[in-house]
Amino acid sequence: MPIDKIFKDDASEEKGERARMASFIGAMAVADLVKSTLGPKGMDKILQSTGRGHSVTVTNDGATILKSLHIDNPAAKVLVDISKVQDDEVGDGTTSVVVLAGELLREAEKLVTSKIHPMTIIAGYRMAAECARDALLKRVIDNKENAEKFRSDLMKIAMTTLCSKILSQDKEHFAEMAVDAVFRLKGSTNLEAIQIIKKPGGSLRDSFLDEGFILDKKIGIGQPKRIENAKILVANTAMDTDKVKIYGARVRVDSMAKVAQIEGAEKEKMKDKVNKILAHGINCFVNRQLIYNFPEELFADAGVLAIEHADFEGIERLGLVTGGEIASTFDNPESVKLGHCKLIEEIMIGEDKLIHFSGVEMGQACSIVLRGASHHVLDEAERSLHDALCVLSQTVNDSRVLLGGGWPEMVMAKEVDELARKTAGKKSHAIEAFSRALVAIPTTIADNAGLDSAELVAQLRAEHHNEGCNAGIDVISGAVGDMEERGIYEAFKVKQAVLLSATEAAEMILRVDEIITCAPRRREDRM
Repeated sequence: MPIDKIFKDDASEEKGERARMASFIGAMAVADLVKSTLGPKGMDKILQSTGRGHSVTVTNDGATILKSLHIDNPAAKVLVDISKVQDDEVGDGTTSVVVLAGELLREAEKLVTSKIHPMTIIAGYRMAAECARDALLKRVIDNKENAEKFRSDLMKIAMTTLCSKILSQDKEHFAEMAVDAVFRLKGSTNLEAIQIIKKPGGSLRDSFLDEGFILDKKIGIGQPKRIENAKILVANTAMDTDKVKIYGARVRVDSMAKVAQIEGAEKEKMKDKVNKILAHGINCFVNRQLIYNFPEELFADAGVLAIEHADFEGIERLGLVTGGEIASTFDNPESVKLGHCKLIEEIMIGEDKLIHFSGVEMGQACSIVLRGASHHVLDEAERSLHDALCVLSQTVNDSRVLLGGGWPEMVMAKEVDELARKTAGKKSHAIEAFSRALVAIPTTIADNAGLDSAELVAQLRAEHHNEGCNAGIDVISGAVGDMEERGIYEAFKVKQAVLLSATEAAEMILRVDEIITCAPRRREDRM
């Protein structure tokens, strides 16, 4: 029996060179796809889904683009994964991480062709990544002690993050909003407390941050439109028990009067529940579930504002803002913690009415209202803002910052080059290749801006031979500029995550020497 009959007929395997080529090519293709979105002058992509409704997304967020791709190539999937992880972990740098991994593989491919073993390359890459990280650690700036400076660092980081996004026109405005919102979190990285409400209409410039809390709900009919010194009970309970809910119960009656009795009992039951709720001494009841007409009537009579279906995902957010706890039983009012706020009123944004809670107890939560021309603009603005908020909330905890604009890559490349000169043996080739891959990021930033990247990167390299140099690529003037003067800063955490994830992903793809694709399962003909 011939050896290749181990697998079923339709299974395919690729060995050695061919397998490696397949994974290299797939990974590089993905990297080239998102490459053009890198940097302040990066372009956007339109993604059109094939599903129902053919929804269209316009974005330049690396993770969003890659998430929407259906990829067959296994190595390309690894890159999609790292961009996802980067997005969840630090929020920004999703494109950089894919581009860097792609470049590392492109360099590795050249080395493999010149008969250097993948394991040697991996060992070299590991050394280089360590060295690059140490190079950055030596040059970090940390202004945690000085509040004013720290705030300006955060502003600069936010502006740098927003620079490459749709919000770049009004980046000061949005950076201010993001920094305020993050400072209100007081060091927690839970971004759920920041609610983003998207309302089409107006321009992006009309977006604002609201200190209080805005609920995207209308106030019901016949209820007070304005409540001062509100005591709020946040609940998650069913207010639709107009029916006896005993599952599968059958009631046999011998006259209509008995049916009326049952109905009366149900009404009484509901009334009791409402009275228990009112016994808490509240004037605003916010429920996550439906409130039927009858209880709503009772609440309106008592002058209590009842809000149903409130903030379905973020009912916790409501509790957090008002300082209340979410209740589901109402038997002992003294143990339930009520929420408070100074004023509840109805406001108009664009066409819609919303409920505004102002003067809330907890400083933590706030609402950002985004305005914009269309849903696509708003979605992209939300993604951009989310990136900025993620990076800021990480930086508040780990306050080390670096200069941006290709500066960190040049610093790392210089150190890695020096390491390559000191290293004996074949590893030095791999280390040198690593430094070339790092330089690809400033190169891409310059390319996307339509500048002469070879010239600029050569200038940068020369500048970086001077100690303590702050040169990076200034895309706006199209020359090498001082990043500190321009205020282009990045978070250390983001850079570190990019460096380590990209190295690990490249390493993983390099280790592959065989790809086995299983035979697809056939449908049996059922007769």
